[in-house]
Amino acid sequence: MPGFDEQAQARLARALKQEAARLGFDACGIARAERLDEEARRLEQWLARGYHGTMYWMERHFDKRTDPRRLVDGARSVISVLHNYYQPVEQPQRPTAGKISRYAWGDDYHEVMKEKLYRLYAWLDEQAGGIHGRAFVDSAPVMDKAWARRSGLGWIGKHTNLINRSLGSYFFLGELIVDVPLPPDGPVPDYCGTCTRCLDACPTDAIVQPYVVDANRCISYLTIEHRGDDIPEDLRPGMGTWIFGCDVCQDVCPWNKFKRPASEPRYAPRPGLTDTELREWVELDLEEFRRRFRKSPVKRAKLEGFLRNVRIALENAADAGETPSGPAS
Repeated sequence: MPGFDEQAQARLARALKQEAARLGFDACGIARAERLDEEARRLEQWLARGYHGTMYWMERHFDKRTDPRRLVDGARSVISVLHNYYQPVEQPQRPTAGKISRYAWGDDYHEVMKEKLYRLYAWLDEQAGGIHGRAFVDSAPVMDKAWARRSGLGWIGKHTNLINRSLGSYFFLGELIVDVPLPPDGPVPDYCGTCTRCLDACPTDAIVQPYVVDANRCISYLTIEHRGDDIPEDLRPGMGTWIFGCDVCQDVCPWNKFKRPASEPRYAPRPGLTDTELREWVELDLEEFRRRFRKSPVKRAKLEGFLRNVRIALENAADAGETPSGPAS
């Protein structure tokens, strides 16, 4: 790849952000590719406390997770993008309907984001006269929130999600790690202040202290990543009628007053995902599960995990004195 002087690098960075916007990304920022020393220490402490639960994959490839140059030889820049997924549709208010996290209402973001990132990579490759790099969307040991923060796209809130002053937090993250030298954008300050709404609202007290989440208690982890029926009895009531993921900490965040509808049509809610009764969900067989959730994030829970979540939600609805409607099981 040919070298660039500082002015040429700055022009390329500006054009890159314009191209990212043209492709539909809601924000784009750049960080210098270097080891994440501070973040590495925090990750070590988090893992040592066992807060990752059964997500043992987070223990692997520690060096690659904390140093992008281990993922891409000669890496010079980490380009982060945000893609808004918010849909102006309310979660079901009926206590007999299952709740699915907003991010999983539409098509799988991995496929949508990667398609756009590959196009952004191809554009940069052409502009720079040939580059070396990779695109990432939750598919490799990349600390995406840390890189987005370093790229100036927001700060990591007390609920550990990235918050952007203009968008809130309902967005996906993706990265290009490339050997192109580009001027980095500085990080922005933490604007959480004294607010503790996310800590106070978490139904299972998973945010054990500001900026630290114990995944073992997190509804998103329990309904997606955790395998088996051994969800602790003391956590089950707090799961309410969430059957895939949880949005509580984001829903109460004051910064999400700046949320706006997503422009990507593939994130629109699929029919039935926001208003289906629990008794209907519990009747799913494997064929219907695959049909309903083809190219959907929900398939990550697998049928067994999804039905386990529905059973717990039915128990919670019954304990609340509600009689789920719909077909009898």
